[in-house]
Amino acid sequence: MNTGRFETRMPIHEVMRYTTTSIDSEASVFRAAEKMCRDEVGSCIALQKNVPVGIITEQDINCKVVAKNLKPDKVYVSKVMSTPLITINSQSTVGDAAHMMVKNKVRRLPVVDKDKVIGIVTVRDLLSVANEMNEILSELIEVNRDDDEMVMGVCDGCGTMTDDLKSVDNRMLCPVCRMEERLL
Repeated sequence: MNTGRFETRMPIHEVMRYTTTSIDSEASVFRAAEKMCRDEVGSCIALQKNVPVGIITEQDINCKVVAKNLKPDKVYVSKVMSTPLITINSQSTVGDAAHMMVKNKVRRLPVVDKDKVIGIVTVRDLLSVANEMNEILSELIEVNRDDDEMVMGVCDGCGTMTDDLKSVDNRMLCPVCRMEERLL
C-alpha cells in the first residue's frame, strides 16, 4: 500500500473550513485586521462588488503596512492584498492543494465551486491530516510488527535517526538507549 497516495487522495472538502472571512477591497486594513481578530483567522478574502479579487493576510499587514510604519486605518485593502487570488476547485484533493501551495508559495487556498468561494484550506489543515495519518500508520505498524523486528525511525529516547529501533516498554529505542534501559 502506498501510504502517501492514500493520504493525498482525500477530497479537499473533507479538510477545508466552510466559513471564510471576507472584506470589501476598499475597506481599510484596520477593518481587515479587526475582522481577522474577531474571527480568529489569518486572512480575509478581498471582494470587489461581491467578487473575490484577492486575499489579505497577516503577513501582508505586517510587511506592507506595519513594517513601513503606515497607519492601518489610512491604507486600503486593495493596496496591500495579494492578487491575483489563487484558488482551488472543490473537486480537488489534499495532494492537489499541497502541490498548488508549494508551486505558488502560498499558505492558504480559497476553495471555489462554480466561481463562488465556499471555503478555505490552509497549510495547518493539511498538516493536521498528515499528522493523523502518521499516527494511524504508526499504530498499524506497531500492531503488525514482530517484536524482534528492527524498524527505521527516530529513537524515542535520544531522538537519533536509526534503522535499528526496537520496542522496549512501548517506546521505540536505538541500541544505545536499549542498553541504558537494561542498566537502570
